[in-house]
Amino acid sequence: MSPDYAVVIPTVGRASLSVVLDALEHGSGPPPREVIVVDDRRDPGPLPPTHGARVLRSGGRGPAAARNVGWRAACCEWVAFLDDDVVPPHDWKKQLAADLEAADLDVGASQARITVPLPQDRPPTDWERGTAGLADAKWITADMAYRRAALVHAGGFDERFPRAYREDAELALRVQEHGYRIVRGSRRTTHPVRESDFFASLRQQRGNADDALMRRLLGEGWRARIGGHPGRLRRHAVTTAAFGVTVLLGLFRSRLALVTGAVWAGLTAKFALERITPGPKTPDEVVRMVVTSVAIPPAACAHRLRGELRHRAVRP
Repeated sequence: MSPDYAVVIPTVGRASLSVVLDALEHGSGPPPREVIVVDDRRDPGPLPPTHGARVLRSGGRGPAAARNVGWRAACCEWVAFLDDDVVPPHDWKKQLAADLEAADLDVGASQARITVPLPQDRPPTDWERGTAGLADAKWITADMAYRRAALVHAGGFDERFPRAYREDAELALRVQEHGYRIVRGSRRTTHPVRESDFFASLRQQRGNADDALMRRLLGEGWRARIGGHPGRLRRHAVTTAAFGVTVLLGLFRSRLALVTGAVWAGLTAKFALERITPGPKTPDEVVRMVVTSVAIPPAACAHRLRGELRHRAVRP
């Protein structure tokens, strides 16, 4: 007997949505009871052909809210979440069905194995290396099937997370606290590296505000609980403080400004080299790394402070 499942795809209108929908329409395997596309743009526009999928709106509140809109509208035993920029294989439905049929009753979710294709003729850029980290990340919803009962018990995604960052790990911890297990299935899905612009890594620092919410919800040990790597925030704070003190001492024409300025320059250079060394070292990449390595520390600190202030009343 085929598993009873729906597919929910939050989207911001990317053209790549058509690749996901085509795989669901024409791929082999037991079909879902329904496919739900949740348009999360504030001003929804045209979408690629949806092949009969139900289209809902979530008002631009972020992927957590969009997924909540989708799974709450689905009435199936399982809800499979797919991002709108992944590439499911032709037999994705067959692979998913095998994973769901193998799930014991205490399994609340089945995570796919994510493949991130990287260039073979050169070292990956900083942006490409960041995307490659998805292959080893825990509980990401690029391709994640949840038992609907587990979502109900946990209350769904926390909509205070406005970006595709941390909201999936935080939900997974709550699901496991309700006694469910999360397993890694055998299905594989490709997550291509999206194109990025010059300041993409700088915009990513907005995630520091979400880290503040994670700390409020889970305590100081939250990063270890999700299997995350140590962050750079403390070093960014020292770098930013050194720059601020240098500017202040410079206004008073103090020679100590040379010392603090050297500290700032050394920390900034170290950060830039850490990002440049494993990369392709092309002129464009080097310039991008140098410029953004100057801007990232104060941006990271500013976003973290914003998050701490915004979520100061949150309790575990």
